Amino acid sequence: MRILFIGDVVGAAGLAALSSLLPPLLSRWRVDVTIVNGENSAEAGFGITFDSYRAIRNAGADVVTLGNHSWNRKEALELIQNEPRLIRPINYVPGTPGAGLVEVQTAKLKRVLVINALGRLFMEPADDPFGTISRILEERRLARDVDAAVLDFHCEATGEKQAMGHFCDGRASLVVGTHTHTPSADCRVLPRGTAYMTDAGMTGDYDSVVGMDKREPINRFATGMSSGRFTPAAGVATMCGVAVETNEATGLAVTVAPVRIGPHLGERNPHFWE
Repeated sequence: MRILFIGDVVGAAGLAALSSLLPPLLSRWRVDVTIVNGENSAEAGFGITFDSYRAIRNAGADVVTLGNHSWNRKEALELIQNEPRLIRPINYVPGTPGAGLVEVQTAKLKRVLVINALGRLFMEPADDPFGTISRILEERRLARDVDAAVLDFHCEATGEKQAMGHFCDGRASLVVGTHTHTPSADCRVLPRGTAYMTDAGMTGDYDSVVGMDKREPINRFATGMSSGRFTPAAGVATMCGVAVETNEATGLAVTVAPVRIGPHLGERNPHFWE
């Protein structure tokens, strides 16, 4: 199975890149399932809106994941209750609207489980992601209940992301980190067959500070004072993510590669799909 995960879409620039770059690649690469993190896809760069969700889905995303900015836009509370393909971190406190996982069926009738979870180090309060994820992966096992399982672990700390990757090794097809908006260089298949990448990177303008117009972040770091709001950088965006090929019998990864298309970063494509 061919799985494509696209990292955090940031603002209008990120949406524009996704909308233009993703559709032809899905056809050329014959992707079976596509997951996109959309928690920063609102025009203002924080949260998700009706319009940005539709744009991501129209670009070809089968599932849209969120993160710590899930509720920055009030309309997201309504949106998530009406759109089962939009999921938020599963370890939010009980009673939070929406769901933290979804199972989708591909055109080839394969079952794909997608889970979204939030880390706890340097993040807002959340329930234990490790116990929650473990229970889900035991209930819906690869090659028995589902044909693939993908975890978007939205997390600040590198160590917590790496721990989750090894914790899920052999039980998930892909564990990929989001949130820090910088693609990591450790894309690999772990010893027991789970594809892993500490951070998929963002789909946004990299002539920025994590997707934001660089002037205000630089000012705050340099002076310790705020002179205005953060606003998304508006230059040409780069689409970043990770591509995974799985074994049809086991659901585990056969090979994995980073995806980077656009300016500022060296381009990378999954050679095994070309």
